[in-house]
Amino acid sequence: MKTDFLIVGSGIAGLNFALKIAKYGKVIIVTKKEIMESNTNLAQGGIAAVTQKGDSVQLHIKDTLTVGSGLSNKRIVKLLAEQGPEAIKSLLSFGVSFDKENDELHLTTEGGHSMARVLHSGDSTGREIEQAMTESVRENKDIEVFEDCFAIDLLLNQAECIGAKILDIKKRDVCDIFARATILATGGVGYIYQNTTNPEIATGDGIAMALRAGAKLEDMEFVQFHPTTLNKLGAPHFLISEALRGEGAILVNEAGKRFMLAYDSMGELAPRDIIARTIFNELKNGAVYLDIRHKGKSFVLDRFPMIHQECLKYDLDITEDLIPVSPAAHYLCGGIKTNEYGQTTIANLLAFGECTCTGVHGANRLASNSLLESVVFSSLGAQKAKNYLKNKVKTTSQKETVFSNIETQELNYLKADLRKAMWDYVGIIRNNEQMQLMLSKLEKLNTRLVTIGKNGVNTRFLELKNMTTVANLITKAAQTRKESRGTHYRTDYPATDDKNWLKHIRFQQLEERLDVCFS
Repeated sequence: MKTDFLIVGSGIAGLNFALKIAKYGKVIIVTKKEIMESNTNLAQGGIAAVTQKGDSVQLHIKDTLTVGSGLSNKRIVKLLAEQGPEAIKSLLSFGVSFDKENDELHLTTEGGHSMARVLHSGDSTGREIEQAMTESVRENKDIEVFEDCFAIDLLLNQAECIGAKILDIKKRDVCDIFARATILATGGVGYIYQNTTNPEIATGDGIAMALRAGAKLEDMEFVQFHPTTLNKLGAPHFLISEALRGEGAILVNEAGKRFMLAYDSMGELAPRDIIARTIFNELKNGAVYLDIRHKGKSFVLDRFPMIHQECLKYDLDITEDLIPVSPAAHYLCGGIKTNEYGQTTIANLLAFGECTCTGVHGANRLASNSLLESVVFSSLGAQKAKNYLKNKVKTTSQKETVFSNIETQELNYLKADLRKAMWDYVGIIRNNEQMQLMLSKLEKLNTRLVTIGKNGVNTRFLELKNMTTVANLITKAAQTRKESRGTHYRTDYPATDDKNWLKHIRFQQLEERLDVCFS
């Protein structure tokens, strides 16, 4: 099969790029579940941009750089903040409706922001954006969507990307799709952790594929843990949006005492890494709760209807009850190294969204900059995308991959074991001894996977293989960085060391060897 543009992934980054480039050529989107299943769809808080007087691009830049702890790329951050208002106009043109108050866009504050600049649609902003974009994609005759299709690997011709090998899950058939340009928009890696806000599909597939193809990756140690997810027996780690704290919710311990101000002058609106570590430590002494009851029932129901509904499923009424919370893996700040146009270090391979490292987030992401990053850079990339139409669609014969009915019980056990170990050994608080244990575990797991995969592949096997690859990258990067910075905290190196570590860790697969360098 041939096309002009092949996009892997159907979150905000992939859909936005598709809608922008469909006017230049034919587009195929492949997504491993349904088009609406993505991290975008779960994003509650909103999208940060400068849209009102009193705020400024300079302030947005300053806040992003402060939270990024010295590792954000200033030029790229400036570009992000400057393009923010245009990105909002673009979303409005797709039919996204943000909440208003007295005919003005309603803005809220989130952790690390010095101003209220987060636009939202109730407490399900991501879903609103995803729905509006999905409808536009469905109506576009130049965009074809293949759901339930898993991208196994990128196809290469010498040093350039010419497409991807795809497993059609329902037909159990493997085929090659060739394209002038291939785009990875595969989202995050949160599901490699036992406790996460991410859906089951967030297994780092795009990052693992890019590594195997020889692309450069950066900042893989910086995994952001969201401070507040529902912590109730029998309930998933459902995200309790930062917007609650932006609207005045406070954190209290088991004794009902507020504690955040003792750790940071910004209190509940301190950067996420600080709050996540503080709650993690507080939980050793008892439960931690989020309290928004003082805002009144009508306010809570109007502003947070989805969170209210979701908590009711687990016998919690947030208008009357304290919300038990704990941190969970949420967002990867690093990923496939790209420039502002999404270009990777491999010819004709682009990447956008959470699977990338644009340089915006540095060591920690500013709240609600993720949806903005996805829109801004996929839009900039689309402006250059017509240049790829000059490429010939090249084909190549690759080693055949076959589908196999691999016994799922062992795969499920190995996956659960990996996720627990990552949470225990390479989670919110790290040290060398635990990370060494993790690397030993991953080596054994990898050896077992080689044996299991000898007769063919299925989606569960491919996901576990990718999760193992990504877990290895995160652990090796975290072990290499001998300091604490942003989301990365080590008890054996608790200080931030600008003299030796104000630099990025970069990985590249060179045949059998993982090359590590600094930039």
